[in-house]
Amino acid sequence: MDPQPLDDVVLAPRFWVPLGVVLLGLAVLPLQLLWGPALWLGLVVSLFGLFLTLQSVLLRLSFTADALLVLRQGSLLRRFAYSEWLGWKLFWPALPVLFYFRERQSIHLLPVLFDATALREQLARRLPELPAP
Repeated sequence: MDPQPLDDVVLAPRFWVPLGVVLLGLAVLPLQLLWGPALWLGLVVSLFGLFLTLQSVLLRLSFTADALLVLRQGSLLRRFAYSEWLGWKLFWPALPVLFYFRERQSIHLLPVLFDATALREQLARRLPELPAP
């Protein structure tokens, strides 16, 4: 009996990481009284958080039967075939902010701009042969 085929799944966006980065940048701003460059550091971190917010709106991860797809407004940006994966991990499981995965030829680190629970579930379903993180 053949295993049940897996349906394609597109992860929903989550804005916690970008919001946290923006808030961290804003939290640094009052330190400018003690340390002059805090203003620039706070602005750079806040702008990076706004960039991540934009990416949360534009990018999607789609799990298909044989690959993880990165889409921007429905257009394919990158395709990562599961057959090339060597491992994966979500950093800080209680508050996942980074998603790491390794292929035979490269290593990837992505901010978690999508539903981390659904990401973990899809990885466990589609890559059960890889060691659990």
